[in-house]
Amino acid sequence: MGKRKFNDDRIMDILKEHQSGMTVTDVCSKYGISEPTFYRWQSLQLKNVGFDVKRLKALEEENRKLKKLLAETMLAAATLSEMLEKTSKESA
Repeated sequence: MGKRKFNDDRIMDILKEHQSGMTVTDVCSKYGISEPTFYRWQSLQLKNVGFDVKRLKALEEENRKLKKLLAETMLAAATLSEMLEKTSKESA
């Protein structure tokens, strides 16, 4: 399978142009795509398959990593706070 000419965001922009009033023929000729390709993109967009799914998975993965990083940072801060309290009590 070859490299994709349009990324998901660009495809969504192309579909929005059609929704704003351009004809399918005009949109296809403007971007050099065939009408079957346009209608395939449109059906995928209606099913939300392939466009938002990949982005959603990436965001979920990033969210998981950020939660882990936050938990580790909070644990480190709590540990340092405890150590600081112990050293303060010992020196007093």
